[in-house]
Amino acid sequence: MPPATELRVRVGEITGGVSALLVRPADARFLYVLAHGAGAGMRHPFLEAISQRLAEQGIATLRYQFPYMEQRARRPDPPAVAAAAVRAAVMEAARAAPGLPLVAGGKSFGGRMTSTAQAGEPLPGVRGLVFLGFPLHPPGRPGNERAEHLAQVQVPMLFLQGTRDDFADLKLLRPLVKRLGARATLHLVDGGDHSFKVLKKSGRTEADVMTELVRAIVEWTDGIV
Repeated sequence: MPPATELRVRVGEITGGVSALLVRPADARFLYVLAHGAGAGMRHPFLEAISQRLAEQGIATLRYQFPYMEQRARRPDPPAVAAAAVRAAVMEAARAAPGLPLVAGGKSFGGRMTSTAQAGEPLPGVRGLVFLGFPLHPPGRPGNERAEHLAQVQVPMLFLQGTRDDFADLKLLRPLVKRLGARATLHLVDGGDHSFKVLKKSGRTEADVMTELVRAIVEWTDGIV
């Protein structure tokens, strides 16, 4: 894996901006601006692992911190602040890797805040969004309110979702993706929970699941970048 380059991303009036990590293989075909989930930052093992596996397939990544995570606060940023961070990270990605096509998205909260930013105003140069477990609703409280903004997203979207994900009832997610039409693709990871962990009795390993996720991203992006 190529070494990660540490960067700073300027977000509004936040002094010093936020941290970011650029992993760019020599044969990079495009760059995935990859946001973290609500409870863990850009160095979470899942994000480290998927960045490494994507790099092996010629996909660069830019991981970055949301301001609240940089400041070690417990409460996630308001949507407007998080969307500003997404937009700033996309701009930094374009500056750090000029010429590489961009996709954006992330794990759970990070993916939802990326689509929120895209719905408000298209992210410059971003050709599609990749969601690693879209948090459609809180566990035990099914609903579609968190996804209403997706109707305003006009770029292709890939939903990578575990079939045991308690943040996304498939009875709601499947028809939602269908309503979004040709610009939305749903890839289900059989037996995966919100963190894409599968039960031991499935006979599959974390490495197997990671291989499936990366393959799905590679195959989907072949059609848009």
